[in-house]
Amino acid sequence: MEYVGYFASILIGVALGLIGGGGSILTVPVLVYLFAIEPVLATAYSLFIVGLTSAVGTVGYFKKGLVNIKTAVVFGIPSIIAVFTTRALIVPAIPQEIFTIEKFILTKDLFLMLLFAVIMVLASYTMIKKDKKAVREEAVAQKFNYPMILIEGALVGVITGLVGAGGGFLIIPALVILSKLPMKEAVGTSLVIIAAKSLLGFFGEGGESVIDWQFLFTISGFAIVGIFIGTALSKKIDGNKLKPAFGWFVLVMGIYIITKELFLK
Repeated sequence: MEYVGYFASILIGVALGLIGGGGSILTVPVLVYLFAIEPVLATAYSLFIVGLTSAVGTVGYFKKGLVNIKTAVVFGIPSIIAVFTTRALIVPAIPQEIFTIEKFILTKDLFLMLLFAVIMVLASYTMIKKDKKAVREEAVAQKFNYPMILIEGALVGVITGLVGAGGGFLIIPALVILSKLPMKEAVGTSLVIIAAKSLLGFFGEGGESVIDWQFLFTISGFAIVGIFIGTALSKKIDGNKLKPAFGWFVLVMGIYIITKELFLK
């Protein structure tokens, strides 16, 4: 299973490099089901892996001038504050047993996995649907919708903090629609935001878990190889055309997690 996990880690990076978002949604399932890591720790590990991989992925976009620093700051600040607060205060405050109904016990691990699966289903919808607003390629006069950007940035930060996903599937459409960025620039800017909030969220971890750094850097290394592959493929393949297929895969994974956690244990 570990070898399958290493291969899957490469796919995480490929997805990030090719379609700019959604790859990180695979990280927690890979860690939980292929490497047998408990969900709470897996969400923390995911933040580091996604953050480091995204940081490496931003280099090429910076070189091409496809990162909008102003947008990254405006969107990133509320997101970073939200993810840091969530990891430092909210996640540690969730009780190990949330509630019990007869024989059913909603534990902290089960709650996080179910929440993660629901977010996967929602993410799959944003990938599958065709949104004409979210495929703008040309540059237009930039105009910030500050209230909506602050709200969306904070929401994405809370989601990232809870389940360890980068939230690119939410960030990219928001940058295109709310910040008027062309698609390629939105992808590069999204990676910067994901890298910053994920890494800061990881180091703001409020728990006392022992971190296996060798494992983290190994998985991150495979994901980084993947992001280089994905970035190279993006020059020949239109990631937007692959996104719906990837969305259906994410949907199946989300349904599988819900079924496994509720009925197959």
